[in-house]
Amino acid sequence: MNHLKIVQIILYVKDQEVSSKFYQNIFRRSPDLHVAGMTEFIIADNCKIGIMPNNGIAKILGDKTPHPDNGNGIPRCELYFYVDNIQHEYENAAKIGAKLISPIIDRDWGDKVCYFSDPDGHIIAFAEKL
Repeated sequence: MNHLKIVQIILYVKDQEVSSKFYQNIFRRSPDLHVAGMTEFIIADNCKIGIMPNNGIAKILGDKTPHPDNGNGIPRCELYFYVDNIQHEYENAAKIGAKLISPIIDRDWGDKVCYFSDPDGHIIAFAEKL
């Protein structure tokens, strides 16, 4: 898929400010964009994570889909991050109050992984290759 230049994953959230602060703490840096209706973190040369309030995306989606508020707290996606130091990421996520879903465990697919959830129930995984 060489025609794709940049991947932007946008998380729909109940409260943009709460989620922006949460991800600022997870990534340990300020967002690259923070305006009413959108926060962005560039996490790689070709990848951004966006934070958009439910009410903002609901205006775009109209009545074609259920309102995003109906999914609050339900795991709707997973962000799977390969990291240099899983123990450091685990400790940081625990320190900032991310909800622990699973501690660091060696998985049968060849990764060592831990899982947390963000304030909206989206799953965050930190992984290292075994």
